[in-house]
Amino acid sequence: MDVVNEPEIVIFGTIGSLIEEWRILMSLDNKSDDTRRRRTVRTFAAASFLNDVGADMIYSVWPLFVTTALGANMAALGFIDGLGDTIVSISQAVSGYLSDRLRKRKIFIVIGYLCGSLSRVGYAVSTVWQHLIPMRVLDRAGKIRSAPRDAIVADLSSRENRGSNFGLLRAADNLGATCGILLSISLLTTLGYRTLFLLAAIPSTIGAVLVAFRVSETARPAGMTTKGLSLRDLSKDYRLFLFLSAIFALGSFSYSFLLINAYDNGFSKGTVPVLYLVFTVAAFLSSIPFGKLSDRLGRKRVLLLAFILWAISCAGFAIYRDSVVIIGMFIIYGLHRGAFDTVQKAFVSELAPEDFRASALGVYQMVTGLCALPASLVAGLLWDEIGTSAPFVFSLWLTIASTLLLLFVREK
Repeated sequence: MDVVNEPEIVIFGTIGSLIEEWRILMSLDNKSDDTRRRRTVRTFAAASFLNDVGADMIYSVWPLFVTTALGANMAALGFIDGLGDTIVSISQAVSGYLSDRLRKRKIFIVIGYLCGSLSRVGYAVSTVWQHLIPMRVLDRAGKIRSAPRDAIVADLSSRENRGSNFGLLRAADNLGATCGILLSISLLTTLGYRTLFLLAAIPSTIGAVLVAFRVSETARPAGMTTKGLSLRDLSKDYRLFLFLSAIFALGSFSYSFLLINAYDNGFSKGTVPVLYLVFTVAAFLSSIPFGKLSDRLGRKRVLLLAFILWAISCAGFAIYRDSVVIIGMFIIYGLHRGAFDTVQKAFVSELAPEDFRASALGVYQMVTGLCALPASLVAGLLWDEIGTSAPFVFSLWLTIASTLLLLFVREK
């Protein structure tokens, strides 16, 4: 009798459930509001999957392309990536604000996906690293889709299924990233950077078409305000959660530090990308379960668990050098991403006033994004000046502070 390993059952079972979700999506008709809501969320999940396939076909080889193919130094690479992170933070706040004011959401989502697609064509035809700067701005400006899309999902969801819906989006993101990395690894040597990047533009274009033709934007009630968001519109709980999330973001340095830590502790160059896949797959497999768990137990409890998982990762990377333990820490880190990335948006959307959901989501993503900018810089300085464990210890203390503050946030 053949025996199938339990991890294989989980992985293929989860992928199978997503395929079934897509099959159901394509068979739905327009007979009920509930059907349209389900179709919209699943269309967003499909578009998100496709976009991340294309994005991670590039991101997994991006540093090598910039430095070896175009001859940039590490300072230039850092500048380009830092500029991109800044654009992401600003674009999400601007699009959230404008979508609330204009009472339009879908147009920002479609344009966002097209920006990502066009930027990849730009990467493919760039001959010097300076050409990448406007393309990187265009690429990261594509994040204007995030806050309006998340606001639509929040509006279409109830308290009982909001976590599940955001979990489906995160699972699609992470599955797309996994597929993109595998495609990049398998096709790069055959196609080369430029053909690979042109190929990576196709999935996002398909995603934009899906949203344009499969999502019907419901007109917002005429009575809803079109004035801009002000601080007094936000509850004390939202502001406290924003503050503690900013503190946490200051310690949420790039996953590159985890990979470098593994490399310094004996993992070869060939196995380090496998660790990237390990936490991506862990995040993919856990996103939907954590979303459903937050529907049952509440957002705050799952967020507390997410902080605890990150704290365990920091402690593990700071203390242990054993290969098996390090692999375990990457799995725990992936579980942290699956919990945190899924539930934080659902929580913010519930703490925010309904009239200003896109604005509140955009502000949250902007503030945490801007706070994350110096996180990797500080981590690098601590790494160089004090030691490899210092960034993890620093982040651990910030995580403890954020966890204590979260206890005082009241969940709606």
